[in-house]
Amino acid sequence: MPFGKAAWPADRRGVDLKRDVDEFLRALEGARGVSPHTLRAYRHDLGEVARDLGRAGVARWEDVRTADLRDHLLRWQEGKPSPATVARRLASVRSLYRHLALQRGFEGNPGAGLRVPRRPRRLPSCLTVDEIRRLLDAVPAPTDWREARDRALLETVYSGGLRASEAVGLDLADVDLIGGSARVRGKGRKERVSPLGPPALRALQAYLDRRRRDRHGRDRHGRDWHGRDAPRRVSRAVFVNRAGTRLTTRSLQRIVRSWVIRAGLAGRVSPHTLRHAFATHLLENGADLRVVQELLGHASLSTTQIYTHLTTRRMREVYRAAHPRA
Repeated sequence: MPFGKAAWPADRRGVDLKRDVDEFLRALEGARGVSPHTLRAYRHDLGEVARDLGRAGVARWEDVRTADLRDHLLRWQEGKPSPATVARRLASVRSLYRHLALQRGFEGNPGAGLRVPRRPRRLPSCLTVDEIRRLLDAVPAPTDWREARDRALLETVYSGGLRASEAVGLDLADVDLIGGSARVRGKGRKERVSPLGPPALRALQAYLDRRRRDRHGRDRHGRDWHGRDAPRRVSRAVFVNRAGTRLTTRSLQRIVRSWVIRAGLAGRVSPHTLRHAFATHLLENGADLRVVQELLGHASLSTTQIYTHLTTRRMREVYRAAHPRA
C-alpha cells in the first residue's frame, strides 16, 4: 500500500504511537517560531512513520530501535524521495524524541544513529535583469483588479526578495507605501523590514486602489460589480483571491507560472526564482554580502554565499564570451 494512503492496522497496533505524535504536535502548535508549514510536514512525516512502525509490530516509541527506523526508511525510499525529504523526516523523528525526553525523561534517540543523506549543493537558477523586465512587462496595463494584483505581486516579490510564504503572508498593516517598506514574517516567524522600490510601491498602490474601487464601484464598462468578479469580502491580507481570502503559496506559484509562459521565458521559473534574481542582481551590482543576508532574512551567512558562486559563474560566462583569448 502506498505510504501516503496507508490506513492504521486493523488491530489498532501503533495507536499509542499516534497518540504521542498528536500530543507532540499540540505542543508544537503553542511553541514560538514553528511555522504552519513545519507543522504540516511533521504531521505528515510522523503519521507515516507511526503507521508503518505499527504495522511492523512496534507498540511504543520507547520500543523503537535504530534498526526499526532504518527498515522504515528503506521501505519508504522505494518511492525515491529526495535527500532533502529524507533529511526532513529524520529531523521530525529526532524532534519527537527530544519532546519525549523532556516529558517523560526518556533516554535515547534511535534517530540519532542514522546518517542524514547529503543534499546536492545546486546553484539556484536565476533570471537576468532583461528576463525580469520581460516578465514584468508581460502583465499589461491592468484592466481589472486581478491584473493589478498580479503586477503588484511580481514587483513585490522581486523588489523585496520575498519568499512565497512571506509574500502571501503580508497584511495591509505591514505595507508602508510612504516609507517604502514592508514588515515581513520569515522562517521561524522572525520579522524583518524589507525595502521596496518605486516600481513595486506604484504597483501596490494601483492594485489596492483598484481592489477597493472594483469592490465598491463599477467595472470598466460602467456596470455594477454586484460581487461577481471583485473580491467578495474585506480582508486584512494584501494579496487576495476572488473570494476575498488570502492567496496561498500554491496560487502564487500558478500566477507566476502563467505570466512566465506569456513572457515566453524558458525553463522552470517559480516565486523563489525571483528571490534568487533579487540576491544575484544585488551582488552583481556591488552589494555587501552581509547586507544581502539581512535583506533575505538568512540566519547564516553560508546560506547567502551560494549566490556568490552564482555571480562567479556569470562572470566566467561573460569572460568566455568577451575575451579574445578566453
